[in-house]
Formats: sequence, C-alpha cells, structure tokens
Amino acid sequence: EVQLVESGGGLVQPGGFLRLSCAASGFTFDHYAMSWVRQAPGKGLGWVTVIMWNGGSTYYAESMKGRFTISRDNAKNTLYLQMNSLKSEDTAVYYCAKDLGVPGIRGPYDYWGQGTQVTVSS
Repeated sequence: EVQLVESGGGLVQPGGFLRLSCAASGFTFDHYAMSWVRQAPGKGLGWVTVIMWNGGSTYYAESMKGRFTISRDNAKNTLYLQMNSLKSEDTAVYYCAKDLGVPGIRGPYDYWGQGTQVTVSS
C-alpha cells in the first residue's frame, strides 16, 4: 500500500521559514519524480515544485523560485520542502504527490498525502 505522510507544517510569521517532510512507503521511491502541490483557502490546487527521481533536476513555480527548495533522500524514502521568506500568500495545505511516471513536470499524480497546514501570519 502506497503511503505518503507529510509533516512539518505550522504557524509562522511572515519572513519566517519551515521545512516540510514527506515520508513515503509502499513503492520504489527512487524510481519516481515527486512533487509538492498546495491548496490555498478558497482556491484550487496549485503546483509548487517537482524533483526528478535522482534529485538531479528540480523545477519550481515562478513565485517560489529562490525561496523554496525541494530535495529528497532516497535512502530514507523521504521528500523535503524547505520554505524560506514565507509570505501570507503561502498559506495553504501542502501535499506531497507521487508522479505517475509519464513525461512532464506538473503531474499527473497517482498518490497524494493527507496534507499539512502551513499558515503564515503575524
């Protein structure tokens, strides 16, 4: 059974930082690209970033470039998202997602985690 379990969310002040983690199990983690997507209050899902299976390539949504860093530890089957210089508009539920394994950097995905809430507020 595929499981993706996010952690690390919370309340942070503008300008602060958080590190999200996603523990993966039930599949061969280092065979797949992994992504972070988010859903802000009252909005649809928004793609954040993706990292290829070996960590060799990463891609980011424009508004995250220079602030967010995606990484992975294939030995630990864990995906990370380091978020710096957080803004109020980064408030959202953040999900890690397993890519289906077809060409492309914005999905599609076949499995999602339950999400972790990130709230940026003073």
